Amino acid sequence: MSTDNRRSTSERIPAGRPAPRPSERTSSGRTSATRPSERPMNQRSSAGSRNMSTRGSRKRRKSKGSALGRVLAVIGLILAFVLVLLVVACLILFRGPSETAKREWVNMFNETSQMKWLPRMFLSNEEVDDIINSSNIIEVDVGTVSNTEDIDVSQTTDEVEVFEVSGGSFKGVMMIVHDPSKVFLGTVPEFYEGAGMVVNDIINTCYPDVIGGVNAGDFVDLGPGNSFTAMPLGLVISEGQIVMCESGDYDTPYHISGFTNDNKFVLGYISANEAIEMGIRDAVYTNEITTGPYLIMNGQPMIEEVPDSTVYGGGPNPRTVIGQRQDGAVVMLVVDGRQANSIGATFVDLIYLLQDYDVYNACAMDGGTSSQMIYNGEILNHPYSGSPRKCPTAWLVRQ
Repeated sequence: MSTDNRRSTSERIPAGRPAPRPSERTSSGRTSATRPSERPMNQRSSAGSRNMSTRGSRKRRKSKGSALGRVLAVIGLILAFVLVLLVVACLILFRGPSETAKREWVNMFNETSQMKWLPRMFLSNEEVDDIINSSNIIEVDVGTVSNTEDIDVSQTTDEVEVFEVSGGSFKGVMMIVHDPSKVFLGTVPEFYEGAGMVVNDIINTCYPDVIGGVNAGDFVDLGPGNSFTAMPLGLVISEGQIVMCESGDYDTPYHISGFTNDNKFVLGYISANEAIEMGIRDAVYTNEITTGPYLIMNGQPMIEEVPDSTVYGGGPNPRTVIGQRQDGAVVMLVVDGRQANSIGATFVDLIYLLQDYDVYNACAMDGGTSSQMIYNGEILNHPYSGSPRKCPTAWLVRQ
């Protein structure tokens, strides 16, 4: 290239402006990126801040994830430890050296709605069935009726006593109504395959003149999803009317307890027709084997009719009882259970306690979560589930 051509090219560069680098945009349209080291300081600072912020966010997320993982690990260890303790406790109860304890706990779980399966995880089905069968209460003969002649209701008062009671493994509340004419059987407005009411709601909805009461008879309970607390079992007589006869046959005998027209508490394995002929005004059915056996009849404890008196019927559980003394006073009892401070009462525990209060005839009612005592609008016992179970019937006390 000639000297003139080189001079001509250099003359097109304005004076005082450095020659463009090959990577920069020139007047001819060529482009190139500026070297990182030559970027302005504010751009480098901004980029550095973004990088540091991103790294910080990642660290925080990682830190939070690690903390959550540690918390979940600790919770898992605690749950595993509790599970191991429960398994060990069950092994001691069901496989330990105490035969009495094993029998009591097998019977206790057998009476629950949702925990019947637990003993069978540690014992064979045959062994569990043998324990249950050997602990059953012997059924009284059909036609058996308690004696009411020795009950004197001529000297009654309006007094109602309410006080706490306790035994070796339980705490409870007792109500003594000195006028038996004030006690009757209340019911929910309708019997059907649905939900009943807690005793307090039965009172508030149907019987505004009532001051208190306890739950009464059994209802349909086939386990979770198949419990109808508004549907009683067997026979129900309320204020002189037969309001429920499960079989539809008024000659079918039922294991019932209730009050006659002359306000005497009676126990009887009799039919609906026989109950009406005897002048029974209020009565309810209870299962003679599991939930509601007769405890005392004609002043005699029914424990003599049980093969193994050390485990009379079921194990320790929440219980409800109604009975009468010879002076006519009605005794209602509710025992708490399945709690640290009140494991519950066996049927023999109930008998001993009732004997201390001179009860002449007595029958257990539905127990477990159903057990509840109301007085002046308040629940006096402490159901282990926090609130009592709904039920179809209740023994109530008028003002």
